[in-house]
Amino acid sequence: MGRGGCSASGLVAAGLILLVCSATAAAGETHVVGDSKGWGFSIAYDSWAGGKVFAAGDTLVFNYQAGVHNAVAVSAAEYRSCKVRSSADTAPTAAGTAKLDLKKGVNYFICGVPGHCAAGMKLRVVAN
Repeated sequence: MGRGGCSASGLVAAGLILLVCSATAAAGETHVVGDSKGWGFSIAYDSWAGGKVFAAGDTLVFNYQAGVHNAVAVSAAEYRSCKVRSSADTAPTAAGTAKLDLKKGVNYFICGVPGHCAAGMKLRVVAN
């Protein structure tokens, strides 16, 4: 092969590197809401989110007491009113964990159990 030529193995290696880099960039970061305190009444979530950088494709992990809370992605109106669109979203879940992905722009989350959002279990996150 002459100078400036390109071998098939070199093209394959370059393609694999590009593929790996693309997959890594698209994966996003994982953020545990409330850090070690989790999702409950013990933290101001606006303060928790302040200073953190979020991007579209990142995942928020809500860890909470199973059977007591839940985490629901809601609209801006639902966030302001603390009322969810479906009665199915108002039940506590047995899971104890919810993983929700961020979309570009403003994302809103609340605990759908009646009274919990009004008591502070709500989170607004802006993803770049």
